[in-house]
Amino acid sequence: MTTYNAPVEDMMFLFDNLKDNKEYKEIDKFKEINSDLVKDILVQAAKINQDIVHPLAKAGDDNPCVYENGIVRSPPGYKEAYNKFINDGWTSLSCDPKYGGQGMPKTVSTFFEEMLSSASLSFKLYSELSIGAYNCILHHADEKIKEKFLPKIVEGKWSGTMCLTESQCGTDLGLIKTKAIKNSDGSFSLTGQKIFITSGDHDLTENIIHLVLAKVPGSPHGTKGISLFLVPKFNVNENGSVGSRNGVSTLSIETKMGIKGSPTCVLNFDNAKGFLIGKENKGLSSMFTMMNLERIIVGIQGLGIAETAYQNSLAYCKERKQGKSNDNTNNETDLIIKHADIRRSLMTMKSLIEGQRSLAFWLSQQVDVSLNHSNEKIKKEADDMVSLMTPVVKSFFSDMGMEITNEAIQVFGGYGYTRDQGIEQLYRDNRITPIYEGTNSVQAIDLVFRKVLSNKILDKFVNLIRNEINNNKDNPELKNFSDILEKKIITLLNFAKYLEQKLKIQKDDVSAACNDFLKVLGYVSLGFSWLKMTKISFKNSNKNKDFYNEKINTAKYFFDKIFPRVDSHYQSAITGSESIMKAKFH
Repeated sequence: MTTYNAPVEDMMFLFDNLKDNKEYKEIDKFKEINSDLVKDILVQAAKINQDIVHPLAKAGDDNPCVYENGIVRSPPGYKEAYNKFINDGWTSLSCDPKYGGQGMPKTVSTFFEEMLSSASLSFKLYSELSIGAYNCILHHADEKIKEKFLPKIVEGKWSGTMCLTESQCGTDLGLIKTKAIKNSDGSFSLTGQKIFITSGDHDLTENIIHLVLAKVPGSPHGTKGISLFLVPKFNVNENGSVGSRNGVSTLSIETKMGIKGSPTCVLNFDNAKGFLIGKENKGLSSMFTMMNLERIIVGIQGLGIAETAYQNSLAYCKERKQGKSNDNTNNETDLIIKHADIRRSLMTMKSLIEGQRSLAFWLSQQVDVSLNHSNEKIKKEADDMVSLMTPVVKSFFSDMGMEITNEAIQVFGGYGYTRDQGIEQLYRDNRITPIYEGTNSVQAIDLVFRKVLSNKILDKFVNLIRNEINNNKDNPELKNFSDILEKKIITLLNFAKYLEQKLKIQKDDVSAACNDFLKVLGYVSLGFSWLKMTKISFKNSNKNKDFYNEKINTAKYFFDKIFPRVDSHYQSAITGSESIMKAKFH
């Protein structure tokens, strides 16, 4: 079984030193969120994740969810842990106090999301979609629905789901067949089947609130005719109490490679009573409020699992002996942490994880500004940054999670391949993150065609990085890092120019390059994050030498050993798509 210790010190380093978004600091309701309060929250979060949630990771893998007699039963220990979880108020952390929430900013809740992902992704998924449903209802439902459903979701007594996929369509939602017939009382009756529904049915909450995409007869063709509906598992009485069973049933649950403690359901809707969220035929845009925030969280899942993989790899390297290191003088077997290649593996994990955590913290400030700032223009500018970086965080972090968990298995050797240590479970659990909430290839296509080629958001992000470089151009300690980052920015812009040119003459060349472009932007974004962390580390190095000197050395490793990957991705992409499209697959 793996162990986990929440990286509170590193999280507080970011919160104390890198809240550098001027607009974020202008949000009145967050001005009282100080360092002492945040540290107390993170310490308490660490305790519940380390002591209660983390043991559930193995329990859920060894004893997965089962479906029997029409009931989905959660793994042993999940009910007790979930009751503790909601009684301590963790589902309400970032929710509006109007509905019983604590009103914490994303800069705080993102850290908690990472901890929970590190501890047990399966357990996390029961509450994660609830917060997504909360956000969608909060931004698009009428007041009556908000008052009726949100307090129980915030409290954690009711959970939520997102019901998009059907057997004939995943990414292309214009093909959905679920129908919604309007009733005389203004409600709708939904009929159809949805698949791959995370936490679609379970025994942890007294009600489950499904957000369902469906089509009203006579609606426009394709995605323009999709509407969004709230469909509870149990009907809710006017006084807010749980009433009769609605026409929602579970046909089956999937047998999966990983996240076995989380039920992935096939749901049938048979004249199920539902309520329109937002306007008719505008359901996809409403659902994107939930999906976009969820995509960022999927990236955080990859980060969280990678952190657990790194921690356990490091611990193993300090106790496993094998071979002799190059500086061995006593002719005795050495700990494997003395071997250069093992240290390379550890530093690769460390530099990627800490860079991602910093980037996630930067993005969380942008999310907070986009949702809460009083100036609409500033909100829109922040939303542009969130729009650009959402596919990057989702895809890049989850792909790096696969690299790091794979590296961890290699560090453990044969023991990593067996179930005893729990390392292979991290790989299996993380394998879903590049797939769900839009596959990483779809995210890369979205990034290139919608975020880069169709507008100038990338230019704004590049200007932001260059401002950071220029603001520190007189700092000799940062010169080498700044120079390397500037060269990679030029490669990024050349790549974008290549895509613009190819779009006019050979669209397949663009499509074939999308994944490479996303990776290049991902590494440049980490370089931006490492530059900012290094600036603070040089400035504070006399306060906590071990911590800050380690940051500086890790930054050097990233710039020397990881950043050259940018050139590889670029050079591969600009060879075009001819050999790809000419291939004959017999």
